[in-house]
Amino acid sequence: MTQRLPAYGLFAAMLAAAGLPLYIHAPKVYVDEYGVSLAALGAVLFGLRLLDVVQDPLLGRLVAMLRGRRRIAVAAGVAIIGAAMVGLFGVTPPVAPLLWFALMLTFVFSAFSFLTIAFYAQGVTKADDLGQGGHLRVARWRETGALLGVSAAAVAPAVLGFSVFAWVFAALALAAGLSMRREWRGPAGDALGGGGFGPVLADPGARRLLLVALANATPVAVTSTLFLFFVESRLQAPGYEGPLLLLFFMAAAGAAPAWGVAADRYGARRVLLGAMSLSVLGFIFALGLGAGDWPAFAVICVITGAALGADMVVLPALFASRLAVVAPGAAEGFGLWSFVSKATLAIAAVSLLPALEAAGFEAGTENDETALWTLTFLYAGIPCVLKLLAMGLLVTAPLDEK
Repeated sequence: MTQRLPAYGLFAAMLAAAGLPLYIHAPKVYVDEYGVSLAALGAVLFGLRLLDVVQDPLLGRLVAMLRGRRRIAVAAGVAIIGAAMVGLFGVTPPVAPLLWFALMLTFVFSAFSFLTIAFYAQGVTKADDLGQGGHLRVARWRETGALLGVSAAAVAPAVLGFSVFAWVFAALALAAGLSMRREWRGPAGDALGGGGFGPVLADPGARRLLLVALANATPVAVTSTLFLFFVESRLQAPGYEGPLLLLFFMAAAGAAPAWGVAADRYGARRVLLGAMSLSVLGFIFALGLGAGDWPAFAVICVITGAALGADMVVLPALFASRLAVVAPGAAEGFGLWSFVSKATLAIAAVSLLPALEAAGFEAGTENDETALWTLTFLYAGIPCVLKLLAMGLLVTAPLDEK
């Protein structure tokens, strides 16, 4: 019996494929095709990212309140995200391009957040149905699918063109929605009732895992923000950004199932600590890189990418298993989880780029050694410290891994 777990992988791939083009490609498309100014796009993106972070806990409450109508709500969310992606990339804006950009991104961000929270909450219910090891089994399919979706989205727009990509994404959204149509339901009995955020925040284990998630996700936000600058200016390897990024995500996708199996056999906490240690090792080596060292950096991308596979599989499974005990409805808990994850992106954007500018760094130009060392320290040194903090929080977390 397949337990329909491949549907979870497909749905996760669809959600992941929605994110990368929005952050990397959409602003450039609207600058090149419609002449929208970078300053205006930056202001809109800042406002939308702020909305995206703030609304996640509220969407978690909404998912919990919908209960028996979740299937209809998810179908609507799938339709919205598919249509909005086509509107963003597949049609000429029928109104002012900046207004259309803001409107379509609002729909995509909101639908994405709602679907992600509902999807992770449903994973808790599914894991309970699967019995022992269920959380890790669901996480293996879900996060491997997500990593494959990110990898595909990294290359598909360049290969297909943005308009075709948008329509292909809409077809993928339809297929993913249909594959999951029998899965959308809340937990049985009293577990349906949403207790708000109180049960999650009152539980020491859940609180500690949220802190671990914050400390552990911030390095990813840091490296995501500075990756292009690091490759171009520190490594002096312009043009290698895309292949190196794809290598990173493919390493994560390849390692994710193995981390899940290892966690099932040796214990989630022990395996996750091992993966975090591997990531720290990769960042330490990155501190010593300089111009022309892109081959060594490719090896680091494989190491840190593989470690990311554990972060994506094992840590959400730990949190989901804790929610199954303290807040079985799970939606509000994953609303907080999503809030924490996205807050790291805002923290990185607000703190890193001004610090880099203050050090005299300028993208696309020759930089002195002080500016380049600042870039290297921010890219690799800060994540080392944050990973070690996350490891300390995880070691002392009051968790029952059974």
